[in-house]
Amino acid sequence: MNLSNLKPAKGSTKKRKRIGRGQGSGYGGTSTKGHKGQRSRSGASIPSYFEGGQMPLSRRIPKYGFTNPNRVEYKAVNIARLASLAEEGKLDPSVPITPDVLAGLGLVQKKDRVKVLGNGELSIKLKVEAHGFSASAKEKIEKAGGEVSIIN
Repeated sequence: MNLSNLKPAKGSTKKRKRIGRGQGSGYGGTSTKGHKGQRSRSGASIPSYFEGGQMPLSRRIPKYGFTNPNRVEYKAVNIARLASLAEEGKLDPSVPITPDVLAGLGLVQKKDRVKVLGNGELSIKLKVEAHGFSASAKEKIEKAGGEVSIIN
């Protein structure tokens, strides 16, 4: 056996369907597009959502609810996460923890508004600056001897 004898297993490969190459090929004439109709014409590219003039599904389904265009979204950061970062030495307790510091650590992005939530326990005295605080987070930070300040 050598490389010149190699060929695919019988039945594993198929010849490509070459349409529009004359009547003898079996795919001449209409080139598998059938007779007349929208999809038989040249340049026919109908999107998959087109339903032939029938009212489209997206317009048949009832719409409800309201999307507030002025919604303000916050990225949540839990007390437990701040405590673990402080214990690992990634946060310096003497320096205020701002959204920029959190962005530097990869917790949030620079453009994000940050809200501190009260999930977890805190024993380290931290000064935290954020766009929002939950009542429990504020209470836990102040109980540990830290400071809370809201950024506008």
